[in-house]
Amino acid sequence: MTTRSRFTPKELAELKERLQSELADVQAQYASIEENAFSRDQSEISGEMAFDEEYADAGSTTFEREKELSISNNLKDLTDRIGHALERIDAGTYGLCERCGRPIEKARLKALPYASLCLADKQAEERVR
Repeated sequence: MTTRSRFTPKELAELKERLQSELADVQAQYASIEENAFSRDQSEISGEMAFDEEYADAGSTTFEREKELSISNNLKDLTDRIGHALERIDAGTYGLCERCGRPIEKARLKALPYASLCLADKQAEERVR
């Protein structure tokens, strides 16, 4: 059951602009994290420490690297979600739940403009996890 988006052309243009702006911000953050990762020396990247360094220093370096990897993965996922939302705007399917085909609540899309499921289907998905 697929219906048409409930958004006016003006609303869609505003949402598209917002998504494009968010995409640029996320891509800049991702590039910054990747640049920091490549600016380190090889021993720091691999987690190797000099023999005389404290274990706490080694743990801190490992923790920071894991944190950066997690943030990097989250930013990559967000980039994909925003890109998908932009594709849906162009395809005329933005604002429709990908599972049930019904319109996604406008308040939900204002909060998460890259949401692809209505609230009921998202809650059902979360219960399954």
